[in-house]
Amino acid sequence: MYEEVAHNPTLKSVLSEQPYPLLFTTISGAHLFGFPSHDSDYDLRGVHILPVDDVLGLHGLRETIDRTWMKEGLEVDLVTHDIRNFFLLLLKKSGNIVERIMSPLVMQTTPEHEELKAIVPMTLTVHHAHHYFGFSRKKWGEFINDKPTAKALLYTYRTLLTGIHLMKTGEIESNLVILNDVYKLPYIPDLIEAKLSGDEKGILQDADVEFHVQEYERVTDMLRQAQSESHLPEHPQGKDELNELLIRIRRKYGENRA
Repeated sequence: MYEEVAHNPTLKSVLSEQPYPLLFTTISGAHLFGFPSHDSDYDLRGVHILPVDDVLGLHGLRETIDRTWMKEGLEVDLVTHDIRNFFLLLLKKSGNIVERIMSPLVMQTTPEHEELKAIVPMTLTVHHAHHYFGFSRKKWGEFINDKPTAKALLYTYRTLLTGIHLMKTGEIESNLVILNDVYKLPYIPDLIEAKLSGDEKGILQDADVEFHVQEYERVTDMLRQAQSESHLPEHPQGKDELNELLIRIRRKYGENRA
């Protein structure tokens, strides 16, 4: 499925239309997590490089480009950040940012993207667990308070297992199918099948809410325990390396526009 997405001409054309050079673009969302429905949108995430004049001048900076639209029958959700803003977010212990860098679903890349991936392990800390606590809590709220969908449950468990795996191994793994090969939650295959066979926001019929309340609490406790036992450091490293990489990238790709 990845090859089909990565070479999709519509998605490729989206990248060619961007106003600034791109350091990298990867795919996030349900396609990365291992459970895209037939009507899932395509979450493109990346880094753009503002021209030097834009950075030095008085005009407002387009530090973030965020757009969702239909293009040739596909729903595209595009978010890119300017490289400086992106590197600062990386140093603020954002799991989302790390997952975008390390996503194996690469639409477009550069040699400097590979350098960035090599720096990422230096930035990981035990406090990245807070991102996964917070995001799983949000997704669980969508299930318990809004609509009981397979999507909400899958996002909840995927987020918790990614956090657990990071705390235990120091590695980022976003694909729930791969994660469940390790952590073996027996209900995950049925939830994935329910989502794949239905619509993106389809209601999960006959959901055992009480069972999932108990499981959410249990897997959250697993993340809490993994954080308490983690060998990851308290504080991120790699700021000097990111600074040097930022300067080189800005000089190489940030030529002023005519």
